[in-house]
Amino acid sequence: MTATAGAPATPSAAPSATPPTGPATGPGSGPSGHPGGGPADAVGDMVGDAGPIPSAPPASSASPAPPAPPTVAVPLPPALPQTPASPSASVTASAPAAEGSRPARRGPVRLRALDGLRLLAALMVAAYHYGGRDGEISQAWGTSPREQFPTASSYFAYGCLGVQIFFVISGFVICMSGWGRPLRSFFASRVSRLYPAYWAAILIITAVFALPWVAYKSVSPSDTLVNLTMLQQPLGADRVLGVCWTLWAELRFYALFALFVVLPGANRQRVVLFCAVWTLGAALAEAANQPLLDLVLMPEYAPYFIGGIGLYLIHRYGHDALAWGIVGISFLIGQHYAVARLWHAPNPSFFSYRPAIGIVAVVAFGYLAVALIALGKFQWANWRWLTLAGALTYPFYLVHEHLGWVVVGVLHRELGLPSYATLALTILLMLGLAWLLYRFVEQRLTPVIKKSLTAVRVR
Repeated sequence: MTATAGAPATPSAAPSATPPTGPATGPGSGPSGHPGGGPADAVGDMVGDAGPIPSAPPASSASPAPPAPPTVAVPLPPALPQTPASPSASVTASAPAAEGSRPARRGPVRLRALDGLRLLAALMVAAYHYGGRDGEISQAWGTSPREQFPTASSYFAYGCLGVQIFFVISGFVICMSGWGRPLRSFFASRVSRLYPAYWAAILIITAVFALPWVAYKSVSPSDTLVNLTMLQQPLGADRVLGVCWTLWAELRFYALFALFVVLPGANRQRVVLFCAVWTLGAALAEAANQPLLDLVLMPEYAPYFIGGIGLYLIHRYGHDALAWGIVGISFLIGQHYAVARLWHAPNPSFFSYRPAIGIVAVVAFGYLAVALIALGKFQWANWRWLTLAGALTYPFYLVHEHLGWVVVGVLHRELGLPSYATLALTILLMLGLAWLLYRFVEQRLTPVIKKSLTAVRVR
């Protein structure tokens, strides 16, 4: 049996994990439904940045000062995210609050707990792909993962919801990354973060699937080249990476945020309006059943991005009824889509049965975790290794699924390792490859691409 990357899932896979062209959920129930998503300079959003996560630019003290002669206020430039090269560095800065809003409050420069949450979401997705669904992974194991993990497989099946958690993180981080940044700089940060590891993953998986002893087929050379653009889905090309559907969702989110927030300049009022209009527009798009509106406004993914943006507003300005309203509404809509796409009545022909309450609980966990981080409840989790964990998340997410099929087959069927040992070793090997991609691809190419895209040419 052979499998082409991006092929539809088998009937036994979760019916909701298909890409945006059909009922989609999260990290797909097949090569077409996988997590991935996108990033922010200091920390990749769902599958984006690999660097550390800086917090919102804090504001200076609002206590009244004695009368003084009028002075000309000189606004401070936005704080730049620190590069992964100095994970132990720590700085503080102050910045003016958005016009017409309360001043931003002080906070830690780096949100390392958000890095840790990103890695947890990626491991959830990996557990789903290795032991929570059928499809090509069953060929790798030799039997259904339900037989390999009789008890754990029912829990692994919830791992696909790691994608929804990624999207919430992405909304938070992209809002933080784009605040006070010109459009060109925002564009350069996104491109330099997403593409280097992505290009490397495309080439590695294409090369591995081309080996004669590998049972999975690579896509055509023409489609492989199209995949390098990250626009293979709208162009109808076969996908090299199953998880790339989430990157396509991330790209559309970046475009909307750049056009309506970054370009005119981010402030609290504009971001709130953006969230309100997108929420209403997505609901209307769902009701209208127009493919173009669905494509642009992404009704089933929008709530998670919007929820993350609302949580960033809370992180930046503190408790606020309007921001909490954005978060609450986005959660209510988001859990609806998650249940609608993942729940099915008990049926022995399906791989797993996820009760609706379990789906809602996992989505709520994602929102709650980001909320606690936004409120500073995890400032104590300031371990340096979390910065590296966040850096490995994106390359791990890109390579783990398809290369995992090959590794599982070798370790379990050819070398005879037990199921749980195979699972653990496969994840460790994928993390090792992710470190190599981070160290020798991202750290070398990201600064070069970013510098070239932001360089000002003098004519």
